[in-house]
Amino acid sequence: MGMKLSTATSLFDSNLAAASRGQPDAYFELGIAYSTGSDGVEVDLIEAHKWFNLAALAGVREGGLLRAEIAAEMGREDIAEAQRQARAWIAALNAVPATRANAA
Repeated sequence: MGMKLSTATSLFDSNLAAASRGQPDAYFELGIAYSTGSDGVEVDLIEAHKWFNLAALAGVREGGLLRAEIAAEMGREDIAEAQRQARAWIAALNAVPATRANAA
């Protein structure tokens, strides 16, 4: 029996929240979701590559392996877009919110 859509969506949201806190396992789980179309999302190889890339950069060995697998199915432009999105995620994660900077 499959997982209910509401449960899958909740799991996805939980992983996205954890990823916004920089948790490597969440990056990996989001890569799995996008590469397989699970947790209530459609298959999206650009998103999958982005999340596996972030996982690999954070030290998740399997992230690098699955990123390479996904890349073999993608064109150069799509890989470049996934890399741009990963860099943007890192930049946003490392940005200091203005309210915290002003409070210091």
